[in-house]
Amino acid sequence: MRSSSNPAFRNLPTGGGYGGYAGFGQPEAGYQQAPPPLTSERPMTIDDVVTKTGITLAVVAVTAVITYLMQAWVLLFPAAIIGLVLALVITFKRNPSPPLVLAYAAVEGVFLGAFSGIIGRLIDGWTGNPGQGVVVIGQAIIGTIGVFAGMLIVYKTGAIRVTPKFTKWITGAIIGVAILMLFNLIMSFFTTGGLGLRSGGTLAIIFSLVCIGLAALSFLIDFDAADQAIRAGVPAKFAWQIAFGLTVTLVWLYTEILRLLSYFNSD
Repeated sequence: MRSSSNPAFRNLPTGGGYGGYAGFGQPEAGYQQAPPPLTSERPMTIDDVVTKTGITLAVVAVTAVITYLMQAWVLLFPAAIIGLVLALVITFKRNPSPPLVLAYAAVEGVFLGAFSGIIGRLIDGWTGNPGQGVVVIGQAIIGTIGVFAGMLIVYKTGAIRVTPKFTKWITGAIIGVAILMLFNLIMSFFTTGGLGLRSGGTLAIIFSLVCIGLAALSFLIDFDAADQAIRAGVPAKFAWQIAFGLTVTLVWLYTEILRLLSYFNSD
């Protein structure tokens, strides 16, 4: 199986021996079916991926809404730290754990609810228009859904081919962006605004656009990883790992879109 830029997929089995499926459940032309594996576990299907991803995102949405309505903004940093720890545990755990994935989804929902609330309040203050923050949050949600759907169409139509070179390029770019984020955070302790990557200026807008672009392209690699897992006939339980990986990308995409929109509504 081709490696993914999303570390959440690092522990997906490379094969299970079940019949070949490509294009999210569609038979791949000329694919030679391998012998059945020596396991009684049911092979993963696209329905497993869709169901587990839907459950995971539903938990994110519910906890996000609850946190937002309770105005529990103070939970932002605790949720961010706990979410990071859970993500690392899930990533390096050899076998998928549904409880851990759902716990991560719940914590990320708290983070998104608090993050959205804080950004929304700031936008209300910047624009002097109570309620503008909610509008922008809604726009970010719609934008996230639109990008996800758009990249799924791009993947299904084969408009952009996911090749090893493409995967390595995206992986390298994401690592570079992550290093810049960390360096910007460290510099912000010594200089107001750090490197200016989150200051709301021109550089911040460009940086957010780059992050949004990388998150969008990451979906192609995530879809391909899921596709290959289905084609290889890996056990159905690994659908939770794929759901986790897609959730990580969606959370990153939403936060970057909301940041970008907030820059256009700042004073």
